[in-house]
Amino acid sequence: MDSLGIGALARKAGVRIDTVRYYERSGLLAPKSRLSSGYRRYGVTELARLRFIRRAQTLGFTLKEIRELLALSKGRDVARVKRAAQSKLADVEARIAALQRVRDGLATLIDACPGHGDAADCPILQALGGDGTGAPQPPQRPGLAPEP
Repeated sequence: MDSLGIGALARKAGVRIDTVRYYERSGLLAPKSRLSSGYRRYGVTELARLRFIRRAQTLGFTLKEIRELLALSKGRDVARVKRAAQSKLADVEARIAALQRVRDGLATLIDACPGHGDAADCPILQALGGDGTGAPQPPQRPGLAPEP
């Protein structure tokens, strides 16, 4: 593979052309070169980088975190890469725990609801429209303050 146009690169990586352009605008990807006509050309390095970005996103890394991982990969600082992955795992586990609390709260409300009768007597509507005492709360991401 000598060089690829943006469409061929996108196909090989399994993404849309707009995605490649977005990563370029975000500073995560740059074409290897440009033809005199201005068309972008990409090589195996850019294809590998694009696949890296997509795989990291699949694991839940944000574009900012991916940028940091890419910077760390240049320095070959494996300890810092491991710490970044451990931090991401802790974040994922916290979100899973929050979602499990949401699931449990919903299951409790569903079990309490007879599924018929007056809307005013519906425990689901009461919990959602109540004054906040005893009502289920939306999950919070670790480190984020609740919205006012």
